Formats: sequence, structure tokens, C-alpha cells
Amino acid sequence: MIRILLSTRLGERKWTQADLVRETGIRASTINDLYHEMTDRVSLEQLDQICKALDCDINEILVREEKIDERTRQRMGPARSAANSPIPCPDCHAVRAFPLHLGSV
Repeated sequence: MIRILLSTRLGERKWTQADLVRETGIRASTINDLYHEMTDRVSLEQLDQICKALDCDINEILVREEKIDERTRQRMGPARSAANSPIPCPDCHAVRAFPLHLGSV
């Protein structure tokens, strides 16, 4: 599993999320999702902006870990775990990654 160590890097610099938002111009909600590891997609451009602002390499922000302890898994929330478990569609009961029918939009 890929871990996002943004909270660690910000803590080392004694920066807040707001400091990083000001420095990069990235939306606060995006920084918050990265900070709390509640996202499963990251823009390469945004990663580059974060690395420039924090004067670090990408491997200091993103790391791959084989095993994740239960506390970390819970903290990462449903956004990361939902990507790995399909959801039955409430309309047709088909199992899909995202339960949305074009007819129900």
C-alpha cells in the first residue's frame, strides 16, 4: 500500500496545512485529503508543487509499505478501503466499484 507522509513532512517543518495551501496554491480540501491519507489519486503536478514547497524528494512524501497496522488502516478511512471493495448497486444490485446508474442521474 502507498502511504502519503505529508503530515510527517509538515510536522518536521512546523507548517500547517494552511501554510502549504498558501505556498502551493493547491485547494485546502485537496491538501487536507492528502494530509489525512484519505485519497487514492494524486496529481503529479500537485506532488511536484508540494515537493518544491517542502524542498524534498518524492520518496519523502510517498512510500510503499507491505504491511499496514490496523490503526493506520482505520485512520486512512473509507476512501482508501472502498477502492478495494466493490459496492452492490442499490438499483440493480450489480456489484460495481461505484454504485451509480446513468438512469438515476
